Amino acid sequence: MTTYKEIFGKPIKVVSSDPANEAEGQVWYNSTLGSFRSVVAGGAWSSSSNMSNAKSYRFGGGTQTAAFAAGGSPLIASTEEYNGSGWSAGGDLGTGRYQGGSAGSLTAGLAFGGYSTDVTNNTEEYNGTAWSEQNNLSTSGYSAGGFGIQTAAVYTNRYAPSLTADTEEYNGTSWSEGNNSSTNRADVGTAGTLTAGMIFGGQNPPPSVFSATELYDGTNWTAAPSMNNARSQLGGSGTQTSAIAFGGRFTPPGSVLRAFTEQYDGTSWSEVGDLGTARRQLSSTRVETGNTSALAIGGGTPSVTAATEEWNFSANTITAAAWAAGGNLNNARYSFAGAGTQTAALGFGSETSTPSSGGNDSESYNGTSWTATPDIQTARDSLAGAGTQAAALAFGGDAGPAPATPSTASEEWNGSSWSEGNNLSTARRALAGAGLQTAALAIAGYTPPTNSNATEEYGGTSWTGGGNLSTARRSLGAAGTQTAGLAFAGYSSTQVTNTEEYGGTSWTAGGSLLTARASIFGMGTQTAALASGGTTPTRLDQTEAYDGTSWSTRPNMATARGNGASAINSSTTAGLIFGGDTGTSINNTEEFTGETTALNYKNISSS
Repeated sequence: MTTYKEIFGKPIKVVSSDPANEAEGQVWYNSTLGSFRSVVAGGAWSSSSNMSNAKSYRFGGGTQTAAFAAGGSPLIASTEEYNGSGWSAGGDLGTGRYQGGSAGSLTAGLAFGGYSTDVTNNTEEYNGTAWSEQNNLSTSGYSAGGFGIQTAAVYTNRYAPSLTADTEEYNGTSWSEGNNSSTNRADVGTAGTLTAGMIFGGQNPPPSVFSATELYDGTNWTAAPSMNNARSQLGGSGTQTSAIAFGGRFTPPGSVLRAFTEQYDGTSWSEVGDLGTARRQLSSTRVETGNTSALAIGGGTPSVTAATEEWNFSANTITAAAWAAGGNLNNARYSFAGAGTQTAALGFGSETSTPSSGGNDSESYNGTSWTATPDIQTARDSLAGAGTQAAALAFGGDAGPAPATPSTASEEWNGSSWSEGNNLSTARRALAGAGLQTAALAIAGYTPPTNSNATEEYGGTSWTGGGNLSTARRSLGAAGTQTAGLAFAGYSSTQVTNTEEYGGTSWTAGGSLLTARASIFGMGTQTAALASGGTTPTRLDQTEAYDGTSWSTRPNMATARGNGASAINSSTTAGLIFGGDTGTSINNTEEFTGETTALNYKNISSS
């Protein structure tokens, strides 16, 4: 006779929708889906904001949320800093160069060797603001591997100018000779510290491309398991027991580009998700806790690129910030104004296909499509807007046929019709607007023959004078409110980068844009703004974000343009631009979505 013992299990909660705060390995039953579910960790690359400069062979260091990229080919000295979302300008190298070694963090970085007008042995330290010259390497070299921190770094395997396996160690003051690695090779990937470092891949002409890995203990090199894919000019990050290798090339000089990514766990390499963009000569982070996060910076595709990608291995799925197409305007136009948000916007006025004639048509956006609404009463272009879709304000601009006449006209929208409001004190066009219908700013502009620095404030009844901008200009961008406004870019005697912040009484200087431009799109708040597109006079697709202190890059728009309209009260996570000028007027709309993070859910069983 068979005897059955009791079977004990664990209770599992039953839910109608997946919980939002579960940890990896926890299990529940989703009654709506009819399946057991869990959160599962995984790895993937996601695109981030481009650098300002497309370069290869940059010096790099730091972490995924605080990194630097300096120098690069074609030859430059500039440094860019990454904050986890985008790039901003840093201090220049004392010696412009590329193809050297690097180590350290954003606030304690190190760049050494490389190629300038010739092979160099220069060493420089970075403090997060400026680079300073230090004692030189014993031997000039390039295409080398570098790892460690600012006060304890390694430089190894380089052309000097012939190929060598030499190793040098830096103690924060000077370099000293270390023991050679086992194999002469250059263009290796690296990870780790002075006393627990590693190199992998590389090349040894005539073309031999390696998969070999060697470990360094501060004194000696020892062989370790090889990567699955041989390659050179690759990126690397992490520690000796938790490293990541990515990109590179195979079979030089043919430059078959690699997108492969491999993780090292101290015992073996395993293949994981590929880079979005196959490339070589890229730089990467240096101070990482392991192989769960990294940056792939710039490189050759084979042309140089500004692309940045983030590697994340976690229980979260990360969706990068991006622009996406929205519904088209019914009428192509430029030199008009906007108000509202990404899902509730209003566009009004325009420069029509006849340059001498302003338009008066108005359209509203519901997040999907545009619908014609009653026209503004005074046809005009180059006007400004403020407010919401249900309570907007239109003011200034050019009215009438050529020669156009700057206007003082103000109109109020109540959600169904436009009505006249009290006029601006000063007629002007190409001005900027910010705020709400009952608390708006009219900023700068053009009153022929001069640019204006005047600010006017609207209280819902009349306009009164406010503080003047430091820099008179037209065709500028704006964001924020009447008591916390932001003005940026525009045309003075040329395109400018100037940013100014308004406190309700006066303007003060803010951080400068990375790229000077006019006819720019602006939206957001004083401490969280987006600036996109514009003209230099070349039309741009570049986007920058302001955090109240400085500007940094964000993903580019799909269409380079200027002189269009934006939903000015949109945000840095949900922006909207529409229309504009690409050489002709367009009806294109683009929507910006900021980076999002969500748990990576997986079905375990439906039984």
